[in-house]
Amino acid sequence: MSTSYSAAVVQSAPVLFNLEQTLEKAHDMINDAHKAGAKLILFPEAFVSVYPRGLSFGTVVGSRSHEGRDTFLHYWNCAISEYSHEAEKLGEMAKSAGAFLAIGVMEKDEVSGTLYCSIFYYGPNGDYLGKHRKIKPTAQERVIWGEGDGSTLSSFDTDLGKIGGLICWENYMPQARMAMYNKGVQVYLAPTADVRDSWQHTMIHTALEGRCYVLGCNQFVTKDMYPADFPGSEDLKNQPDVMCRGGSVIISPLGEVLAGPLWDKEGILTTEIDLDEVVKSKLDFDVIGHYSRNDIFNLEVKDQPEIKSHK
Repeated sequence: MSTSYSAAVVQSAPVLFNLEQTLEKAHDMINDAHKAGAKLILFPEAFVSVYPRGLSFGTVVGSRSHEGRDTFLHYWNCAISEYSHEAEKLGEMAKSAGAFLAIGVMEKDEVSGTLYCSIFYYGPNGDYLGKHRKIKPTAQERVIWGEGDGSTLSSFDTDLGKIGGLICWENYMPQARMAMYNKGVQVYLAPTADVRDSWQHTMIHTALEGRCYVLGCNQFVTKDMYPADFPGSEDLKNQPDVMCRGGSVIISPLGEVLAGPLWDKEGILTTEIDLDEVVKSKLDFDVIGHYSRNDIFNLEVKDQPEIKSHK
């Protein structure tokens, strides 16, 4: 196992509602991270191919519009399935960079028709390692996304350490965080769409609580990035010009900000991950070890997958 290596967080936006061009942009950003020496590369929530910020999908309580269904179809068509040609392309990108890749995608279930907000994971040899589906979409997200289950609370034992994470406000679910900590996660990934200053405190708290590195990753999105002619564009009239400021950040196991937060522009944050620092941080606190009090507390996670080894 490598005890020290470089990790990169990509703060960028997709080419909104354009799957092919989004994949091309992902390829370019992965190459840039590779040139910076990154062995672990994280992209934001819903990077492939859009986090539909500001869109209503024609829904109010008690009714849905035909125009909203057209918007959903447009959204569906820029999502990807688990073993699609587009998903294979992401694996090829990871292989060309020789890096562990975690990327936020809109995952479509070709059988049921449901969309999920997911993270797809790829190894440095290009293999698809697995996924995590967001288990609780927030607010209006619940209209367009299904809920994942315990079977995708995934973590991976790799040459870069134990890696896993949660998406956006799943990180406010204490039991979900504990499910990750119980797997000994050393590098905790937190792609998000939350742009509030308070999110920075959440990232620091998670690092201190889990005694792990935390990689927070968000998009930088402006209103003019949306195509002018897509269904649902009328919803954007009252949205601000800058719709997502970013705020990507990397935190140490002792809660120190190592890189970022990055605001108001695209960019790549890099930092050195030293797994020895994870061990050092547990001298005085270990949430699943000497601070756990398993004689009092017990957490049962249904359908919990085992840690997957990819060394």
